[in-house]
Amino acid sequence: MVVCLMFFLMLPLAIAAGLIVKSTGLFEGRSIGTLITSSEWAPWEGKFGFFPFILSSLWVTVVALVIAIPFCLLSAIYLTQFAPGWVLKFMRPVIDILAGIPSVVYGVWGVLVIVPFVSEQLAPFFNTESLGYSILAGALVLAVMSVPYILNMLLEVFRQIPVELGEASLALGSTKWETIKHIFLRKGATGIISAYGLGFSKALGETIAVMMVIGNVVQVPTSVFDAGYPLPALVANNYGEMMSIPSYDAALMFGSLLLFVIIIAINVIFRYMIYKSEAL
Repeated sequence: MVVCLMFFLMLPLAIAAGLIVKSTGLFEGRSIGTLITSSEWAPWEGKFGFFPFILSSLWVTVVALVIAIPFCLLSAIYLTQFAPGWVLKFMRPVIDILAGIPSVVYGVWGVLVIVPFVSEQLAPFFNTESLGYSILAGALVLAVMSVPYILNMLLEVFRQIPVELGEASLALGSTKWETIKHIFLRKGATGIISAYGLGFSKALGETIAVMMVIGNVVQVPTSVFDAGYPLPALVANNYGEMMSIPSYDAALMFGSLLLFVIIIAINVIFRYMIYKSEAL
């Protein structure tokens, strides 16, 4: 038991240490601040600016969760509080199947459906032009992928809340929505925040499906209709290539380290939010 505990405690430290060691070659003549804030990316000239990749990663993830979170919460409320029992029993395996679909399948679906939809429908509707391969396309695919993952956790959160609390609230004259707001959402706040935090971390690290529809253009996106290039896609697309450039391998390891640090920071923020919600 102690050995298992030590393994899980040491694993993140070992990963971080390995990435730091492999990244050290990039810091010769370059500061971390410059690497993070620069937008210039020309490996053959020794220019490694990670700002476009960081911004693309955060933008596509945030937009995806802005779409997915309300849908997941409302779906969880409906399935646990309003729908007949057989509907929930039917939907659980469906949700599990959706969660188990390989990301490359979602990526192909995104190329065939989402990209043309963005290019031919959404972009003209907003009086702009887009090839379809964009932040928005990546966010829509990522939102669909995140829904079963987050929804499963929310269903489990609401399942853990004693039914007697809701029945007591209704018996005291509260409406159904008042009971949901003051009993289920408040009692489940910790689990809801945890589900969103885990969903954010998982979405931020998603690679294949997003890489297939986001465009993979090194630029600072100024609109959701612009192409982007997330950190996971940068590493997946280029690792193993151009390794003849000594600093290029270090740059990709630094990109992985940035992604690792961002995910750790997000988890710390959500853990703090959970702590504050428990204190209320």
